[in-house]
Amino acid sequence: MLQPKKINRSLDILLVEDNHGDAVLTYEAFKSCKTPVDLIRVRDGEEAMLYLRKEGRYAGVRIPDLILLDLNMPKKNGLEVLKEVKSDHRLQEIPVMVLTSSQSNRDTEDTYEAKANFYMVKPANLDGFYEVMKYVEDIWLSSLQYRTDSEKS
Repeated sequence: MLQPKKINRSLDILLVEDNHGDAVLTYEAFKSCKTPVDLIRVRDGEEAMLYLRKEGRYAGVRIPDLILLDLNMPKKNGLEVLKEVKSDHRLQEIPVMVLTSSQSNRDTEDTYEAKANFYMVKPANLDGFYEVMKYVEDIWLSSLQYRTDSEKS
């Protein structure tokens, strides 16, 4: 049986967020994390898929360890991105956390049906973002820091 070992690099988080203010709040909240992260932001769903497929200017990037995905974006919405990610055998194992302003039960149901790993409503202030990112660190990042030899490094 393969034993998990701690990876020796910061975790890559792809933030798919069109709202500059929300992106700044997310960056600020991640600064308080003890787990080293590289937060990479793209501004819409089309750019997210270019990044994830390593196309164009994103050739050679590392596949992210986690995706934080807004739902309401231009060009390609978050639900479309989620469905593409989870239907692509090269990407489907990446955890996707939906972080959106939508409180719609329909959006929640649709994202879980499309295999989102978690759904959170964006907090209205910086303290709320700190709480959300603390949750992300405690629950998600701590588990992503350990990989078996068969997993990506």
